[in-house]
Amino acid sequence: MQYFLTDEQKTIKELARKLAEERILPVRAHLDEAEEFPWPIIKDMADSDLFRVFVPAEYEGLGGGCLELSLVVEELSRVCSGVAISYAATALGSYTLMDFGSEELKRKFLPDIAAGKKLCAFALTESTAGSDASGIRTTAEKVEGGYLLNGTKQFITNGGEAELYTIIALTDKSKGPRGASAFMVEKGTPGFTFGKKEKKMGIRASATCELVFQNCLIPEGNIIGRPGMGFIMAMKLLDKSRPGVGAQALGIAQGALEAAYEYTSQRIQFGQAIINQPVVQSMLADMSIQVEAARALIYAAARYADSGAKDITESSAAAKVFASDVAMRVTTDAVQLCGGAGYMKDYPLEKMMRDAKITQIYEGSNQVLRSAVAAELRKRKAKS
Repeated sequence: MQYFLTDEQKTIKELARKLAEERILPVRAHLDEAEEFPWPIIKDMADSDLFRVFVPAEYEGLGGGCLELSLVVEELSRVCSGVAISYAATALGSYTLMDFGSEELKRKFLPDIAAGKKLCAFALTESTAGSDASGIRTTAEKVEGGYLLNGTKQFITNGGEAELYTIIALTDKSKGPRGASAFMVEKGTPGFTFGKKEKKMGIRASATCELVFQNCLIPEGNIIGRPGMGFIMAMKLLDKSRPGVGAQALGIAQGALEAAYEYTSQRIQFGQAIINQPVVQSMLADMSIQVEAARALIYAAARYADSGAKDITESSAAAKVFASDVAMRVTTDAVQLCGGAGYMKDYPLEKMMRDAKITQIYEGSNQVLRSAVAAELRKRKAKS
């Protein structure tokens, strides 16, 4: 289908695909097996100006929005979503700063983010706060000279590797979620250390780590936005970022579809390529239809988010849910079509199937997001 991308968007998409095929493809199996963070590829992304895509022009970026970011994530994920999420997590960690940070904070950090000199991470999740993000316990006590952070963040993408962290912490415990605030915290700040690096089913090239704060003093100027607005900012951030998770799932599904098509075209059984069998053709057709439907929904949701609309919760949640479910179905069917070969590590499909699962879980589990979509339906019904 034609999605009427601009010339600049087409160039961004082509650049990301070229980098993925030339730099990521030759090492993706090694990165997955070794659970190795892809620093050389991160440098290539920086040299190719991919980190500038999502940063505003006034801070040395290209001024792209959710759609441009989704195009990059899709193409990188088509080859390796573990590498792709290391890139996308920097955008996730930057959005709150870009949307709500002071001019001083933006000028201090965004140019280095745009240049790819510093990676970012976003830290909301804790042992008591997953799908229920209001369950955070990390505190930021106002003291002379700033805020004292104490607590532990869990399952943080880019944890330990990023230089900059957006932290959501309680500045007023008595108010619950309404007492949360957002802070920019730099790696190396006294009192800020890292816990264990997680071993994962998929996206193994991506670093996932605990963040530990023990009397970590953060300058008062590093607060993002107003005190008490942290939870609201986090929810707005997740609405904005979910099409990007959908794009990750889309890229995985597209890569799996292509691998399955190539294999079934070459695999000879009963004297002919198995792609000539009607049942195989039917499965490939269904996979292709699902991938294209996911792409249409993601691009539409991303464009809607970029329009400045306020009511993007439903469209963003729907795009993420649909695309991630498609990724699981398509990778599962791709493994099935390739039989024993699909199950082996010599082929990329078992990795894609492992990688796809997380897209149904993080940035809002699909079960929770379906509830969010249903809530929006109820609101519209009540108004009609």
